[in-house]
Parts: sequence; C-alpha cells; structure tokens
Amino acid sequence: MVKSDPKKELPSYRSRAGVFDLVEVPPLRYLMIDGAGDPNTSTEYRDALATLYPVAYRLKFLSKRELGRDYVVPPLEALWDAADKAAFTSARDKSQWTWTAMILVPDGVGDELVSRAKQQAAQAPLLDRLRVGTLAEGLCVQTLHIGSYDDEGPVLERMHDEFIPSRGLRMTGIHHEIYLSDARRVEPSKLRTILRQPVVPA
Repeated sequence: MVKSDPKKELPSYRSRAGVFDLVEVPPLRYLMIDGAGDPNTSTEYRDALATLYPVAYRLKFLSKRELGRDYVVPPLEALWDAADKAAFTSARDKSQWTWTAMILVPDGVGDELVSRAKQQAAQAPLLDRLRVGTLAEGLCVQTLHIGSYDDEGPVLERMHDEFIPSRGLRMTGIHHEIYLSDARRVEPSKLRTILRQPVVPA
C-alpha cells in the first residue's frame, strides 16, 4: 500500500523562504475547532489540539483499513484574526487573537468516516466543538518563515504593506499558518511555518 503525503502532493503546501509567492489554493476540507485568546497560555487552544490530533489519527487508521488508502497525517494549521491587524504585526498582542485550529481531511475521506473517528476519540476534551468545514481561499500570497513564531511580525508587515499593494491586490479572508515543524521537538530558530494571506484584485 502506497502512503500518500498531502504536503508533497498539493502545491499549496510548498513555499520558499524569503520570497512571497502567489498561489491558487483549491477548496480544501478540514477538521476545525474555533477559539480565542493567547495560544501560549490558553487551555482552550491546548484542548483544541488534544482533540484534533486523536481524531485525525483515528481517521487515518480508518482510511487505511476500510478504504485501502494510507496517508501521512497532515500538519497542524490555524487561521488567525483580530479586530486590530497590528495585533499580528507590530503589537503582537495575542490576547486579542481569535483562531481556528485545523487539520486537513484528504480527498476521498467522507463525513461518515469522520463521524466514526470522532466516536473512537470520545474522551477528547472539545469533541463537541469539532466540525468539518471547507475553506475556499483561492488566490493567496504565501512565504516560508524559518524561525520563532514571535519573529513573524516584520515578515507579515512586508507582506501586507509592501508586496500585496505592489501587485495591485488587497487582503481578504483570514491570515493562515501551516506548521511544518513540531514545536515540541524543534528549537524556535528552526521552526518552519508557511504564512498565507488570501487576496483579491484591488
């Protein structure tokens, strides 16, 4: 059985450090949990991850056993928003952030299998808030950030204030991050994170 890897198969999961790329992102389905507050201190955010991962792994095992299709569990992702966009860039005031923590559901894995995976992860803390949603981002600007999450501010300022206007675009949708590294095992200076911003013509 060949094990697929969404990170290698979907072009939108590839990005370059130090370069802002324009990419067209197709509609994708995710396991999602919404919340708010500083992810470093919020028990809600930790509980969201403690719910997403057990369901995602059970879904993988069900897919392998019942669909004959094995895959690498996709990376953690999150949408981040705030009423004051400076909370992301210059201020980095995480207490103002709202978020949606997400893990991709590969194509061909249906809602019935997701429901069964949730049943098998019955002890997960935020299971009642987990949903499956489709994100249709379309045209996006993205780059690979290497380093601490707290060092993203200047990169996002250049993306928002320089690159996007210079291409005749404006921001739409919500700031999106894809965590290619496991923050529990990788030192902050070596973390690899895709930073993505949906855009439309200005």
